[in-house]
Amino acid sequence: MFANVSARSVQRIYCFRKDYCTFKRSQMSKREGSSTIKKSFGQPTVDTHPFLIGQGEVTPGIQMTEFQDRRRKLMETILQYTEDSRKTSDRHIVIIPSAVKQYMSDKIPYVFRQNTDFLYLTGCLEPDSCLVLTSAQNSKFTSTLFVRTKDNHSEVWDGPRTGPEEAVNLFGVDQALPTTELENFVGCSMKSNKSVMVWYDVVNVVQPSVHKILTSNYRGNVNKIWEAPKEFLHKLRLIKSPAEIQLMRKSCEIASRGISETISASKPGSTEHDLYASVDYHCRINGAEYLAYPPVVAGGSRATIIHYINNNQVLNHQDLVLMDAGCEYHGYASDITRTWPVGGAFTNAQKILYEIVLDVQTELIELCYRFPTLDKLFDIMCSLLGRKLSLAGLIPQNSSNYELSRIAFQFCPHHVSHYLGMDVHDTPSIPRSIKIEPGMVVTVEPGIYIPEQAKVPDEFKGIGIRIEDDVLITENGPEILSKNCPKSLTDITLLAAQNQR
Repeated sequence: MFANVSARSVQRIYCFRKDYCTFKRSQMSKREGSSTIKKSFGQPTVDTHPFLIGQGEVTPGIQMTEFQDRRRKLMETILQYTEDSRKTSDRHIVIIPSAVKQYMSDKIPYVFRQNTDFLYLTGCLEPDSCLVLTSAQNSKFTSTLFVRTKDNHSEVWDGPRTGPEEAVNLFGVDQALPTTELENFVGCSMKSNKSVMVWYDVVNVVQPSVHKILTSNYRGNVNKIWEAPKEFLHKLRLIKSPAEIQLMRKSCEIASRGISETISASKPGSTEHDLYASVDYHCRINGAEYLAYPPVVAGGSRATIIHYINNNQVLNHQDLVLMDAGCEYHGYASDITRTWPVGGAFTNAQKILYEIVLDVQTELIELCYRFPTLDKLFDIMCSLLGRKLSLAGLIPQNSSNYELSRIAFQFCPHHVSHYLGMDVHDTPSIPRSIKIEPGMVVTVEPGIYIPEQAKVPDEFKGIGIRIEDDVLITENGPEILSKNCPKSLTDITLLAAQNQR
């Protein structure tokens, strides 16, 4: 619709659109003030869900001002980067798309989960949206949110939409426009300055329609500079705000309770699927939206399969069961692993290995006082496991330290830690070679997995054990957010024995 007008004219049109949206909101407010019609939105608000959303919040626990601050920090970081690296562009456009609906079959959708980078910057839970941040020479930036328009027919099937008219007030952006205007907006922004720098992730495509718009506008614009904003975003997401920490505490509290209830209800003859259903139920009934990932519920030798998620076998009397589960609470994940004897008592071999894993985990969490890198924690884990397995007779005692670590890695072939936050494996663009800092949340999860074919004494074969906690790094040392989930040998045994007959 704007293909043949100048960039300056387009700016005037969009200013008019902003004024028009303000006028429409005021008109709607007047109409609604004199009638019983209530506004509808594409997500919970303080008016529709006062038990969930507090005053000034966009999503539970997160104020609008925090979302605005995140957008400001992102733009400041980008501008500082371009200044330090002497990039020639003085104009920037940052494009962060929302997720799109995914379908199980035909018209049956999966439960929608928002793109976490988009959610972090907007709080918007609607699909088919897009955030565009534009800045000029004076370092000021404008935030424009593109959302679906209100549509009576679609809303009958899929529920309410917020619409551009209400999006400014709800999300605290500078202006909101229909998604149908994104192509013209982006096209005109690119044409307005030949050296504009476009910040968009062209590798990890989140929304195909947005990707098509951007790549089509890129053709022929050989002077455009493209970079992905993901690393800058992830650096911001890596350090949690006080509000985020509170949400993560609650997520860990809910998951800890769900796993504890499941341990106490387990008994020989239960199925892995029973325990999956139990932890899912207890997490949801205590406020979680859903589990944060497909849980591992692995009995017996199946616990030596790191990503076992079939969860379809019967649990026998002398089996250990390894459960790796967490929940998502208002956008923030927990990730906890516990291993327990389904019959209520450890065998001697199981007890030896359990104590090794627990001792190693305790030492690693203590080391977080020194703010090591996660890679350093992994190296220390391999060294500790090697020495302790050697003392237990599973590794030759005359092995060198290097050999002990190498063999230990064969018995624990995964890293000991990852960042945790809005995603389970959070901020993946951040390497594990940087030192941990206050405000980060990480997992600490050593394990031992002895396959049936391993050259070890028979009583140790087929045993898999992992203990995982979520740890907040603070100035005063590590805080175990999942501390309410029992793990000492005594506590885990007492809990596992509760439902025995």
